Amino acid sequence: MAAPMMSRSVLAAATALLLAGCASTNPDTAFRLSAAEAHARTGVEARLLRNDDDRRALASEVDALLKEPLGLDAAVRIAVLNHPGLQASYWDAGVAQADLAQAARLRNPSFGFSRMDGGGSREIERGVSVDLAGLLTMPLRQRMAERRYQEVTLSVAAAIERHALATRRAWIEAVAAGQALDYARQVAAAADASSELMERMTLAGNASALDLAREAAFHAEAGAAVLRAGRARDAAREHLTRQLGLWGAQAGYALPERLPELPHHPVELTGIERLALERRLDVRAARAAAAGTAADLGLTRSTRMINVLDLGYASKSETGEPRSEGYEVSLELPLFDWGGARVARSEALYMQALGRVAETAVNARSEARAGYLGYRASYDVARHYREQVIPLRQKIAGETLLRYNGMLASPFELLADAREQAAAVHATIDALKDFWMAEADLEAALGGRLPAAQASTGPTQPTATHGHAHDHKEAQ
Repeated sequence: MAAPMMSRSVLAAATALLLAGCASTNPDTAFRLSAAEAHARTGVEARLLRNDDDRRALASEVDALLKEPLGLDAAVRIAVLNHPGLQASYWDAGVAQADLAQAARLRNPSFGFSRMDGGGSREIERGVSVDLAGLLTMPLRQRMAERRYQEVTLSVAAAIERHALATRRAWIEAVAAGQALDYARQVAAAADASSELMERMTLAGNASALDLAREAAFHAEAGAAVLRAGRARDAAREHLTRQLGLWGAQAGYALPERLPELPHHPVELTGIERLALERRLDVRAARAAAAGTAADLGLTRSTRMINVLDLGYASKSETGEPRSEGYEVSLELPLFDWGGARVARSEALYMQALGRVAETAVNARSEARAGYLGYRASYDVARHYREQVIPLRQKIAGETLLRYNGMLASPFELLADAREQAAAVHATIDALKDFWMAEADLEAALGGRLPAAQASTGPTQPTATHGHAHDHKEAQ
């Protein structure tokens, strides 16, 4: 009876392990970890939409946010909650949670039954077997699944972070394009007035046909600039709409008329390479992948000689004979495959993973340095336009207008100054856009938001071209 007692004890132990290893398969458990990681970096709370009630609640929330011109923070919030592709990636966390639960469970036992009749006798065999190799290697498999689980939660958090940063860039592009279009329209309106003035001066004999042709060319170019700016605004807005995942009536949202003003001072950062290595999720994910590959290598080495090992209980009964019981073991014999190829493959993958970690770390350091240098350079350029170029242009415009009113300057000087001022304003808008884009790039390189900087109340965007047009009409 020793054999039946031993087989029953093995089955009981396996059953206990099976019941104890029933981990949760709820996807919310893994997703909450990803959402918390992303929230620490983006400041936005991600949610998993599981049913129609969740979607209706989100639609109401989005409608409330779209009642006002869509700010940057609101845009990122909508994108993280509403984008369908991003929502689909959230379920990767649920897949990882299910895989982790599966790793804590043994393979189902197998039951065998055979019956044979002949010669007036009947022979019946019964057997139950369990995966003993799976039972012995379960701790290793669980550790591997846990590492993969951590990798997936980090990758989902990284997807949220990337989408939030892409939405910020799309919002900056869309608002800057709208601001450029608004100013292009002002320039076109002023050019229209200037062209009308030049026609009257030519009829009065105070301007030549060449002057009239030059002004007409500027008028035509200003109209073309409006068309180009309109096309750029539409493309940037549609890109932002895709990032937000909006359609239908919600796609008619309004945006602010202007970009945020330049901060008084740039954010000062020290130890940016250390910050990047500590905070970036791709660095952490690469390290986790290397650790997971190392765990795979350990499992491969421990099972290189044993690929299949089953232990089972067997019972046999035959007509006229006493019933016999026992156990059976099935083992794959390593005659042709000794597992060396599997071990070599795992070692190669591990060395490859180490190389990926080193590459990711080098890239993170470089991108952090480049991002901060670009951020400071973009700030200096935008500040130069704010504190030097635009004030000088405003001063020139005022002096030119005074000279014109005192009949010391010709209308041609006034019109030439309007053209130069329009070019300076366009360059100022581009410089401000470049700064905010550089800030977004720096946050991506460092893996998190920068400390808030106080916004500047620098010189207002000049509308001197429009003002000149008004003065032209008065001069008529």
